[in-house]
Amino acid sequence: MIPAKIDPTSITAIGIKSVESIVDWFDLNKQSFYTLGWSYLGNQQQMEELFYQVILKVHKESPRFKRETSFESWVTSIFIHICRELSADRSLLNRVEGETRQDIFKALDQLKEDEKDAMVLTYVKGISKEEGAHLLQVSVEKMKELLFSGIQSLRKGMGEGTNYNGCKEYQKDYIDYLERNLDRPKKIDLEEHIYHCPDCQADLATFQDVMLTLVNLTDRMEDLHVPSGFMENIKDRLAEKEKHRQQKNKKRLRKGLVFAGIFAILLGIEFFTGAFSKSYYTWTEEDQELRAFLQQDLGESLNLEAESNGVKIRIKSAIADEVQTLVFYEIEDTEEDNQYFMDVYEGVFVENDYEIMNTSAYPRYYPPVLEGDVNIEEKNVYQGKIGLQPLTEDNGTIKLKITKLLKLVRDTSDQNGFVAGGMVSETGEWNFEIPVTKQPSVEYALDEETIVEGIPVRFDKLTIAPTATVLQYGVNIEQREKRLDVINFNNLEVNHKKVKADRYSSSFLEGSYEANWIPMQTHFESLFGEKPKEINVQFESIYFTIEDPQTIELDASHEYPQTFEYAGSTMSIDKVEVGQPTKVVISNHENRTYEYLNFQVVGEDVSEIVSLEMDSEGVLVDKNGVEYNMNEPISYEKIEQPRHFITVISAKLRHNNPEEKVIPKKLEIYGYNAMKYLNDVVKISLE
Repeated sequence: MIPAKIDPTSITAIGIKSVESIVDWFDLNKQSFYTLGWSYLGNQQQMEELFYQVILKVHKESPRFKRETSFESWVTSIFIHICRELSADRSLLNRVEGETRQDIFKALDQLKEDEKDAMVLTYVKGISKEEGAHLLQVSVEKMKELLFSGIQSLRKGMGEGTNYNGCKEYQKDYIDYLERNLDRPKKIDLEEHIYHCPDCQADLATFQDVMLTLVNLTDRMEDLHVPSGFMENIKDRLAEKEKHRQQKNKKRLRKGLVFAGIFAILLGIEFFTGAFSKSYYTWTEEDQELRAFLQQDLGESLNLEAESNGVKIRIKSAIADEVQTLVFYEIEDTEEDNQYFMDVYEGVFVENDYEIMNTSAYPRYYPPVLEGDVNIEEKNVYQGKIGLQPLTEDNGTIKLKITKLLKLVRDTSDQNGFVAGGMVSETGEWNFEIPVTKQPSVEYALDEETIVEGIPVRFDKLTIAPTATVLQYGVNIEQREKRLDVINFNNLEVNHKKVKADRYSSSFLEGSYEANWIPMQTHFESLFGEKPKEINVQFESIYFTIEDPQTIELDASHEYPQTFEYAGSTMSIDKVEVGQPTKVVISNHENRTYEYLNFQVVGEDVSEIVSLEMDSEGVLVDKNGVEYNMNEPISYEKIEQPRHFITVISAKLRHNNPEEKVIPKKLEIYGYNAMKYLNDVVKISLE
């Protein structure tokens, strides 16, 4: 039988239920999409990855396709979105040879994201402004504005000069005029104006040159041929993925059958011994932390499920106390090999928080971790937890809404390492109603004071809750010339049991301020069940501010760099350059005794500086003095007590009168911020 010919602009003839049908459609339309993708990526390896990801995404999103728009337009919107994600990694770009192509591509890459999208859709994909506006979800007028500003930016990036003095009231008509779409009355008016306006003549001429370059680029891009075997390679990858998915499903099925056998045995144990509960959780719950809570009857196993866009979220349990509400979850990508996690500050909402929660408290942040066999072995399943605010009532139901998940990306420098995917995310809607019961906590009043680097620090209260141990303390602020901003603790020891401090949990205590004291708290691992007689608190480091004023005279006519001594370090003033803006560059590359310098640049007239822009460069150094390149991926969790030193500070100053320049006269240093490592231990008796 001869297969029916498929309309390349429609997929209704073949449907969108199967990956195979989508691949066939792309095979027919590959040339136009290859050209579109090349304008973003220009790299053969990335082009295959682009098509592969788009095909999977189109298949995954197919239930959401609405027939009121064309299939090609819908696919193009997905295609552009993934182009953006892949092109965000600038280190992977490898542009094709040819000086003209290099210039135009580099200039395109410098455009704002929405400008580039508008330019590429119009001049590379060749779609109308109306359809482009629909894809970018903007008005047609906004689309024209993006094209105009994009061409303006493009001609600057191509070295066409920067002085364009055309009349603004006529610039908005340039594109329609050059494309011969301008209404006749406006066309006559514009031509008459241009005839008498040299500035608009030059402006329009350079504008036209850029548009012609884009047209020529489009012509050359059409000569790009899809390499032989391109779609075949993608089909092979899709087939391998499907094979892996089937094997994975079989593996999970075998696990289910094994569990069914164990479950039957446990039922027999319960019948004879009544010991079912603890044995059940020992066998069935993979998360060791949650297992401990369940075995002590501090929560219940929930197994609430919701699915959106092929991603399934399962709420395993929720443990609530006076400190926080811990929600344990599992996320499974049922269609692809992605691992997602929740960020309590992004896409996670408690819809009834004002009814049942203490909204004055801050949710605790838990970074993604790899602990647990599931997170290491499974490529599409992640188990984690989020910390919500504590309950105000003894019982309640949390109405949790999730609209966004963040993706975990493997750290190639460490086989078992992960880094958060930043902007890479999955959107959808997952809704849960989670029943919770607040567990009791025990509070111990403390009365101990110590001196840290000459500053009094007192310890006020210890709270031992099921989910955490909280140490409340105060820092004295009477000394103005030296202030403790942050105290980092190493551990807390109670009854010979040590628990580590949570580096993300230090915070101010709201509503309990006292004259000359700043109340603070730090969370440690749980000591639930312990009855402390003596507490040992070990410090790790402090971050403080020192007021140490010093004034350095500046003179732009002198030769720079010039050095000076400050706080035990040799500083360098690398540049003092008067202009629009005026630039002052300060550096400190050796013998660093502090992290950051607090200063200002003063001009002849104190009131003349209207704006100050600051750029900085820095280096990350661990406790042992090892430096890390901040331009490469860094796992901060693995660095021992890192310090971030600012090595170069560039200040740009502008005058309140745009026609005048700032003349720098003084560098006024107020003080600096520094970190110091500690190992002190404070013993607190409760007897």
